[in-house]
Amino acid sequence: MTFNSTFFRRLTLTSYLLLIVWLVVWHFVLTIDKPTSTLFTLLFWIMPILLPIKGLIEGKPYTYAWTNFIVMYYLLHGLTAVYAVEGERLYALVEIILCCALFTGCSYYARIRGRELGLGIRKLKEELLEEKQAFEGQSKSKS
Repeated sequence: MTFNSTFFRRLTLTSYLLLIVWLVVWHFVLTIDKPTSTLFTLLFWIMPILLPIKGLIEGKPYTYAWTNFIVMYYLLHGLTAVYAVEGERLYALVEIILCCALFTGCSYYARIRGRELGLGIRKLKEELLEEKQAFEGQSKSKS
């Protein structure tokens, strides 16, 4: 089975939206300790994941790539909660699964779509060869 950028975009958007819904449900409905400050909880848990929404919807590979940094915040939270909060281990496991799906989708979409658009990072070998040729061209023109 061949995966294309459309598959990974769908995986990303699905897991992204599910993660947002899950965070709201977990932190406002299911949590053992109900939040004392709703505003703080919104800012601390929900706002960071909403930052890349425009770029993800538009399908920008660069946004998909840097979204992984935000996802790590939630993955770390899930891993910590699995270990430390006995009553919420199942909730944390759901967060971990959604984060892994989101990370995978973002990574592969950014890679595949970036290549389709010609945005890939050039290999160091190619970069060095180009610099060498440019340098040799300058030294020949000076002599």
